[in-house]
Amino acid sequence: MHKKLFIPGPIDVREDVLQRMAAPQIGHRSKDASALQRSISEKLIKVFQTKNQIILSTSSGSGLMEGAIRSCTRKRAAVFSVGAFGDRWFKMAKANGVPADKISSIPGQPTTPEMVDEVLSTGKYDIITVTQNETSTGLMNPCREIGALLKNKYPDVLYLMDAVSSMGGTDIRVDEWGVDVCITSTQKCLGLPAGMAMCSVSERAIEAARQVENRGLYFDLVELYDFIHKKDYQYPSTPSLSHMFAMDYQLDRILAEGLEKRFARHIEMAEYVRAWARKNFALFVEDDRYLSNTLTTITNTRGIYIGGLNKKLGERGFVISNGYGDLKEKTFRISHMGDYTLDEVKELIKNIDDILGL
Repeated sequence: MHKKLFIPGPIDVREDVLQRMAAPQIGHRSKDASALQRSISEKLIKVFQTKNQIILSTSSGSGLMEGAIRSCTRKRAAVFSVGAFGDRWFKMAKANGVPADKISSIPGQPTTPEMVDEVLSTGKYDIITVTQNETSTGLMNPCREIGALLKNKYPDVLYLMDAVSSMGGTDIRVDEWGVDVCITSTQKCLGLPAGMAMCSVSERAIEAARQVENRGLYFDLVELYDFIHKKDYQYPSTPSLSHMFAMDYQLDRILAEGLEKRFARHIEMAEYVRAWARKNFALFVEDDRYLSNTLTTITNTRGIYIGGLNKKLGERGFVISNGYGDLKEKTFRISHMGDYTLDEVKELIKNIDDILGL
């Protein structure tokens, strides 16, 4: 029995989108492949709200995260972490010999502009990395305000953003916020199968990266950027055309729905889950200003056995996510992203209430 995936990703993919992956293959060096990749990029420019170049990567989002911090750090990176995925970016830096420092917030607390200001005032750093939406804690960072700080006070510092679990589900204005590299992947809010990542990259990020000698190969942002421009939307390595067929189709669906309506639908689902969590448990993120619009992390104040709840939910055709890492059994997580509707979220909550006797 298929279980509806109310987890932080992958999430359910519509049948008509899945069917697009079964389209016959084409030569990845053909004009048709270039046209497909150009079409996807033009649509993603609208989703990212940017005029910057879009880069597609046959990898998870982690691939472009690693490529970005390795390619763009000339001096030293300030990695701001609000949980497991900020920690991962720091591990990537260290594994690649990139000079970096990690600045961590208490779990459930954001990266604030004041924190960024204090760190950058030292003059030690030429890039920062920020997690826009942290799925381990259900926190959304004040990335607009951080961008305003950089524009006004540190205009030479590059701004790298992980929007893996939020792009396409909440309002992210890449150009307005001054984001130099913004990264996402297919299996979250975009409602596609896992296996591809995408980023927008500014010209100044590419110019900075040209000054870095050892950028790696597969995830070298300069190589990817230059290849697109020299070869008419081609890529150095073989891309996943099956994903691209589905992506091109799904992006049409997303833009037809309208970004504002899509964002409003995500907020509607989020507010329903939050209200239920406040009534029956507690929200892990205590400050409403930093609540994620795509996933809610709930503190297990009742001490229920979440593994047992998930087993019973599985028998009914649903699955939610236990807490991440040290938060296992202390929290649980319900995603509300992609193409889910409020009615589907209500159906899930009704089943949880029935199992728990709430």
